[in-house]
Amino acid sequence: MILEMKVPSPGESITEVEIATWLVKDGDYVEKDQAIAEVDSDKATLELPAEASGIITLKAEEGDAVKVGQVVCHIDTDAAKPAGDAPAKEEKKEEAPKAEAPKAEEKKAEAPKAAPAPTSYASGTPSPAARKILDEKGIAATEVKGTGKDGRVTKDDAVNAVPSMGTPTGGNRGSNRTKLSMLRRKVAERLVAAKNETAMLTTFNEVNMTPINNVRNEYKDAFKAKHGGVSLGYMSFFTKAVTRALELFPDVNSMIDGNEKISYDFADISIAVSGPKGLMVPVVRNAENLTFRGVEAEIKRLALKARDGQITVDDMTGGTFTITNGGVFGSMLSTPIINPPQSGILGMHNIIERPIAVNGKVEIHPMMYVALSYDHRIIDGRESVGFLVAVKEALENPVELLMNGDAKKALEL
Repeated sequence: MILEMKVPSPGESITEVEIATWLVKDGDYVEKDQAIAEVDSDKATLELPAEASGIITLKAEEGDAVKVGQVVCHIDTDAAKPAGDAPAKEEKKEEAPKAEAPKAEEKKAEAPKAAPAPTSYASGTPSPAARKILDEKGIAATEVKGTGKDGRVTKDDAVNAVPSMGTPTGGNRGSNRTKLSMLRRKVAERLVAAKNETAMLTTFNEVNMTPINNVRNEYKDAFKAKHGGVSLGYMSFFTKAVTRALELFPDVNSMIDGNEKISYDFADISIAVSGPKGLMVPVVRNAENLTFRGVEAEIKRLALKARDGQITVDDMTGGTFTITNGGVFGSMLSTPIINPPQSGILGMHNIIERPIAVNGKVEIHPMMYVALSYDHRIIDGRESVGFLVAVKEALENPVELLMNGDAKKALEL
């Protein structure tokens, strides 16, 4: 029986995916539930498992955009699994073309005798569409070799044209052009939309990380031993500080929908992580109800799924506020871009020891700059600055403001 494998729906809003990579070859024998392809949606990269065992016939190429429900391969479920004689069959298949090779070579040898393309007034002249593209790229038509009739420069020629990189002086000057994945294209589209469609503004502050470091140094070993290898990192402190600040300044936990404002009484915190396929933003649901252990365990679970390419669309759907940590890459300061339709994003950065004034004296402490980018259409300056100050206060006094004065109890030790 021939089984038609169709693209399953990755999520409600997704109607099209892209074949990123075939993990098997045409004619291979596949086992049921074996991963046969990686498909890109505009939200995640997902694996496509075989629905049955058998010989597979591919019906789509890598890079093809296919609709949800479209057939991408056939599986012959009646085909027997290849035994030890499979290599012999392959050898026979390889021998057959060798006898015909000379004929093919003779035909190829005859082909180059075609006369060179004639030149005319149209040679090197771009079509109107091609001229517009070349003008936008700043490339002269004389620098492009036309492939159209009589040497005319076509639209495709203009699209593929690359601006001059200057006169070479030696050394390697190769280049490589690759198609962006559907996920990367969607991320790019959303980032540009965030800049163009929101009144984005960023406010900054700095945090003395000494109090958090003191808590971590005192309890991190016991925390890891008690909670099955889950580490006590910085993200749990920042997540708890953010959920506290969102309760104090609910406008930051709101979104614009047309002429209306939607406010939420829960905090779904999106955590921006770097995955093998690009930026991923999985969501920690109801973070306001989670303990330090709960936050750390959930972030670890989501980060591992993103790293291994197992993240699902549902894992990244929703979110009312985002936290991004450029500090892991060494960033000292940045202006993070809002994750639409959310109205705010907190940027963490690297920790550097700097001299600061403490009670009239100069002391050296581990300091971090923090940044809040927000949509000024819905969040005023008082709320944005107040929110960031509340985050700073909680981080600089975590035992009192985030742990109710009892660190052991808050850490479930």
